[in-house]
Amino acid sequence: MFSGKTEEEARKHILHLVSEYYCQYHTKGEYKEGDRISYSSRVYDEDEMINLVDSSLEFWLTAGRYTEKFEKEFSSYLGVKFCSLVNSGSSANLLAFMALTSPLLRERQLVRGDEVITVAAGFPTTVAPIVQFGAIPVFVDITIPDYNIDVAQLEAARSNKTKAVMLAHTLGNPFCLSAVKEFCRRYDLWLIEDNCDALGSRYTIDGKQYYTGTIGDIGTSSFYPPHHMTMGEGGAVYTNNPLLHKIVRSFRDWGRECVCPPGTDNLCGSRFNKQYGELPLGYDHKYVYSHFGYNLKATDMQAAIGCAQLKKIETFSEKRRYNFSRLRAGLEEVADKLILPTPCENSEPSWFGFLITCKEGIDKNKVVQYIENHGIQTRMLFAGNLLKQPCFKELMEKKEGFRVIGDLPNTNIIMERSFWVGVYPGLTNVMLDKMISIIKNAVKI
Repeated sequence: MFSGKTEEEARKHILHLVSEYYCQYHTKGEYKEGDRISYSSRVYDEDEMINLVDSSLEFWLTAGRYTEKFEKEFSSYLGVKFCSLVNSGSSANLLAFMALTSPLLRERQLVRGDEVITVAAGFPTTVAPIVQFGAIPVFVDITIPDYNIDVAQLEAARSNKTKAVMLAHTLGNPFCLSAVKEFCRRYDLWLIEDNCDALGSRYTIDGKQYYTGTIGDIGTSSFYPPHHMTMGEGGAVYTNNPLLHKIVRSFRDWGRECVCPPGTDNLCGSRFNKQYGELPLGYDHKYVYSHFGYNLKATDMQAAIGCAQLKKIETFSEKRRYNFSRLRAGLEEVADKLILPTPCENSEPSWFGFLITCKEGIDKNKVVQYIENHGIQTRMLFAGNLLKQPCFKELMEKKEGFRVIGDLPNTNIIMERSFWVGVYPGLTNVMLDKMISIIKNAVKI
């Protein structure tokens, strides 16, 4: 097949066949009555498959040219200076938090026993790095129907040990960034934006619109298949702070001091002629470690998929907004039985899901089971109240290692009465209208 062809010609031939393969075997048929409607799914075309195969033909495997391309283009899209591709959104949160523990930050370094303000309503890996390090999460309540932090509790949550705020934008709906950012500025606190469920969301401060994840000191994203864009597995950490970027790269890449990418040597020009710690003079800089780090890099094949997905992200976001609006308009008829979600003021969400809270007297479990039994996939708001989860049992029994502001009544409400359905770009009007009809029927029985 490749006789007489150059390698470049052979590659083009293979990629042409990949495009044909996609068109033949990966295009989906239209929704048919009775098909299950999932809360999310991958949305892709031949571009992603071509990039993936193109990368695999090089067999570089670890981070390479596609990684560099993705980090550059993702930074440009968000309007930030620095981006580090990692292997998951959870790893991104881990790196974002651990960056704040670096001694390079001097007096602003987080140490064990320092406090970090957060919420208990959400995904556990927003909070897990705080607990795992030995810092103290301070849990405040949320507000309904935007399902984000109750900023009125920020002052009560602060103590002389508070060093940071780490919060997620719930299902794409930005939290009140103006209030949280001002609070952090007033007390010289770090702000980590867990942007894993909100890529493409925008927030306006002082008349200027920014992408969420870029307003705090560090932002994180996830590229798991249900998210706004996907690499299968993958995530990113981004910042405008060059020191934080350096620290994130160190923690991501085994904790090393060296900044050379895989397969590259001596970018600094001083690989064998400097003194580090108590190591011998001239010890190989590639094996000098300034942090107790990890290996959390993504592969170039993941990055190749991400490069294709990134070109679609604005289209994806617009479709998510449209799907959300159609669901909300269609469900207004049962607003006496359901609390419908509301965007945060000054925001333009790129919705991850459509979160619904059953009003008192409406049995959420019966509603959810009816919806599921009629072919609509649902999800809870992740951990509900993290303090009620088995992983928190030991800390709750000891009554140490965390603080709680009040009784978290709204957090408990979403644990007991809330669920969500999808708004991903693959949903059609027929599918959305079917969802509306089934949800209406569920609350009327």
